[in-house]
Amino acid sequence: MLKSKVAVQVISSGMLPDDAIMLGEAYLKQWKIPQGQPINLKFGALRQSIKVVPVERFDGMRIGQSLARRMGIFANTSLRIQYRSDTSTLALGPLIGVLISRDDPNMKERPFGSITMFCKELVDACAAQGAHVYFFTPDHITSSSNTVEGWVYSGGWRKTAVPAPDVVNNRLTSRKLENKPSVQHFIKEVKSRYNTAVYNEKFLDKPEVFDALVKDPALVKYLPESHVLRSFAMLRSMCSKYGNVFLKPVRGSLGKGIIRVSRSDNDSYQALYTTLGGTRRQHFPNLLKVFASISGKMKTVRYQIQQGLHLIDIGGKPVDFRALVQKNETGKWAITSIVARTAGGNHFVSNLARGGTLSTVREAVAKSNLSSISAGDTSSRLQRAAIEIAKGVDTFIPAHFGELGIDLAVDISGRVWLLEVNSKPSKNDNTPLPDQKIRPSVRNMIQYSRHLAGF
Repeated sequence: MLKSKVAVQVISSGMLPDDAIMLGEAYLKQWKIPQGQPINLKFGALRQSIKVVPVERFDGMRIGQSLARRMGIFANTSLRIQYRSDTSTLALGPLIGVLISRDDPNMKERPFGSITMFCKELVDACAAQGAHVYFFTPDHITSSSNTVEGWVYSGGWRKTAVPAPDVVNNRLTSRKLENKPSVQHFIKEVKSRYNTAVYNEKFLDKPEVFDALVKDPALVKYLPESHVLRSFAMLRSMCSKYGNVFLKPVRGSLGKGIIRVSRSDNDSYQALYTTLGGTRRQHFPNLLKVFASISGKMKTVRYQIQQGLHLIDIGGKPVDFRALVQKNETGKWAITSIVARTAGGNHFVSNLARGGTLSTVREAVAKSNLSSISAGDTSSRLQRAAIEIAKGVDTFIPAHFGELGIDLAVDISGRVWLLEVNSKPSKNDNTPLPDQKIRPSVRNMIQYSRHLAGF
């Protein structure tokens, strides 16, 4: 295996012209890099003709300050190298750009708000793996697609001009921002001009996912009956089939706006609404009144109506499971983690934003009313379902995804069900990590980016 990670020193420009780099002799021999004749340097969208100066008994690379600034590098770092003799190109990288929703230059310590710690963790993971990362918002995209204004970390956060990256991780949390013409134009340009890989490139709507996955007979077993709610007839049909149904905003997240409709003994109906403080309950004499109460909302909110399930619970509180699946260093889907989420207080949804609590799958199953199936069986079923669903999303939805949050549930018979798929899993966890440890989820993102960029 060729040694590809190299320590890069930034030295005074007066000591080294802009069109030259110094490289340990062993690397030149190993990669068969020609000496003294011009070759092409590639770093993201940056292209420059350079000469390589060999250095005896030196295990690293030296570049001048001026070239380092154009690369967005301010201090000594580590990068991976690769020489392609067919194009006489020395590639450094990978250069990773993370597209985020907003920044605040006035907040020097926390310019990205609640995801700042996640961003710093990405910086540390890149340093360990020989990659370079920067962060940019839609406002940083310029008219020229070959550079953007980005945030890099070098003893603190700073803004600088950086080349368009080898890989874009789209972390935008707003459809409005994602659909901005400047963002869509930038993504299209960097893909076509620089062969940039863009992953998690779009939001997923709930019906889009269910309509796609139902095409695979092997996945149908995970799918509760679901439709876009368009009429009273559909509400009546679903309520006649199932004891309770869920109405979920097609583009909702964090459990916002979910309504559970249940039939009572005397043919009256009860609706439960999620609110920040808990659950609001309302009784209706008949289903027509229920529909009348939500038809006003349907003018601005599209709802998905979904079969109610008899899920396992702990002391009457529903439990579901969040699987984080990510593509690994070979580009294959793998399970990073699965956690159980138990609804909190008087909520009927388990989202942490609504007071839900986390536990391991084993702990939750052991405490739940699922008695016939072992925790180990349940865990393996959840893992299998998450991988199969991720592969189904890849197969049937024409977009590139590198990580997915897949919400699953288990009913009292032990059957696994899909609740929803999230293409922008939250990164707001600000739990301090001991000894600057890198979470597997962050490490995996860098490994997959390296795979995409060929490093």
